[in-house]
Amino acid sequence: MASSTPSPDMRPIAVELDGVLVRTDTLHEGLLRLLKLQPYLAPAVLAWSLRGPSFLRAEVARRVELDVALLPYDEVLLSHLSEEKARGRRVVLATSADRKVAEAVAAHLGLFDAVHARGEPFTEPHEEARRTAPSKPLGRTLLKALRVHQWAKNILLFVPLLAAHKALDAPLLVQAVLGFVSFSLCASSVYVLNDLLDLDSDRKHPTKRRRPFASGDLPVSAGLWLAPLLLGSGAAVALLLPRAFLALLATYYAVTLAYSFHLKQVMMLDVLVLAGLYTVRIFGGSLAVGVPTSSWLFSFSMFLFLSLALVKRLSEVRRLRQSNESAAPGRGYVAGDYEQLAILGVSSGYLSVLVLALYITSKEVTVLYLSPERLWLLCPVMLYWVGRVWLLAHRGLVNEDPLVFALKDKVSYVVGLIAMGVLLAAT
Repeated sequence: MASSTPSPDMRPIAVELDGVLVRTDTLHEGLLRLLKLQPYLAPAVLAWSLRGPSFLRAEVARRVELDVALLPYDEVLLSHLSEEKARGRRVVLATSADRKVAEAVAAHLGLFDAVHARGEPFTEPHEEARRTAPSKPLGRTLLKALRVHQWAKNILLFVPLLAAHKALDAPLLVQAVLGFVSFSLCASSVYVLNDLLDLDSDRKHPTKRRRPFASGDLPVSAGLWLAPLLLGSGAAVALLLPRAFLALLATYYAVTLAYSFHLKQVMMLDVLVLAGLYTVRIFGGSLAVGVPTSSWLFSFSMFLFLSLALVKRLSEVRRLRQSNESAAPGRGYVAGDYEQLAILGVSSGYLSVLVLALYITSKEVTVLYLSPERLWLLCPVMLYWVGRVWLLAHRGLVNEDPLVFALKDKVSYVVGLIAMGVLLAAT
């Protein structure tokens, strides 16, 4: 008599959803989405968790619907499962995730013969599928999540020291470095939190989908402890500086949180906030070293950084046009805004040069410069740089943060050296 037990190579394949089929945890993703949409439910989430993981999963799944099409699936494993199913093997989704989530995934993939979700153990003799995608080096992935390359923006904290001609004052330079470290750690905390809140929109983006949390290279649970750790470290460094700096850092963090949760979706307000956050860094440098900064510098910075923020939005809208999309997910702009964004951005950039020209003719300039008339050379230099950045953006050659672009651009370095030479000649 033939045995009813299937041969080992034809046993059903059972697949766990979280951490195997998808490179993330659907409960954590659901919690993030829930707290983003309804942050006032945080106390309720704590109460649900005290009643056990099954109850928590059910309550989250009842209130939040994940876009399962965007989850970071293990493509190699999916290919293997498809091949085995074609051979005649049964493929079962046996998972501790909530049934609502599991069934949504099964319906999307159209691959599974059965679904055994939370509280429904799969007891039939089977083979368990394993995750097959190789993991990336943890150190490099963490640095990418912290966006260390974006720390370059915080060089703006050294501007007040340079503008006051005190860059060689060792004690003040140490304070400026501490301010730089504090702002960088705080900014990384914001980047981590922003990536956690933007998982869906990042996964729809051609390049942002490769970010560590969106791609599943880092679990979202890691971000939940990484963000407060970075914030606490930044605040600890800030305690070594004047209290006013710590207050400014707290304000910066609060505004960036508001930006991450809502303000970045509001047309024009988003770029004004970005320009303000750049300018806040200069103010932070002023508070860190105790050197006052003139209103001329703040006015110049606000117009210049508004122009650069608009460059960033122009690049995003340009991608919309190329992909024949009407609007960007999570943004307040549509493809038809391209020309108007260009007009606003170029105008703002050239207004910053006008502020520079007015400063050169002011009485304040004679306090710091023996030959202030030589500063007029800065105006054509700035006109050239602003115009060039906007022409490159129009051609689609500025596809990242403009300040980060400038740090990689050889011509920008030449322009910077010329500007430094003019300042030294005027001094």
